[in-house]
Amino acid sequence: MTNEEFQKIVLTEIKSLREELVELKQGQMKLEEGQMKLEEGQMKLEEGQMKLEEGQMKLEQGQMKLEERQMKLEEGQMKLEQGQMKLEEGQNEIRDCLDAVIEQTAYLSEFRQEINEKLDVLIEENEILKEISGRHEVDIRRLKRKII
Repeated sequence: MTNEEFQKIVLTEIKSLREELVELKQGQMKLEEGQMKLEEGQMKLEEGQMKLEEGQMKLEQGQMKLEERQMKLEEGQMKLEQGQMKLEEGQNEIRDCLDAVIEQTAYLSEFRQEINEKLDVLIEENEILKEISGRHEVDIRRLKRKII
């Protein structure tokens, strides 16, 4: 092999190595760009994860508030039910009192009727006594005149 042939082979190899080096550098640049994109994506994912965690915290706080409100509603419902029970008891007492009033009214109506009937009899008897008393008065005066 001659020196020229050797040089050509060496130059061809060097050229080939340079091309491979250029390709390696381009590949490394692509890898670095890919790594940068991955790092950017990872940052975006981390930011998204932070936003999700913040959202989850807000949801948990909202859920706690809803649970508190639900407890207050349940307490209010219990108070309403107790109030309703008291109202029903009061209605029962009023019904009992109303029944007693109705019964007493019926009794008083009967009593009134009886009293009115007795009063009518007394008035009639009083009229009769007035008539009798009037006749006796006339008789007494007549007898007094005879005596005088």
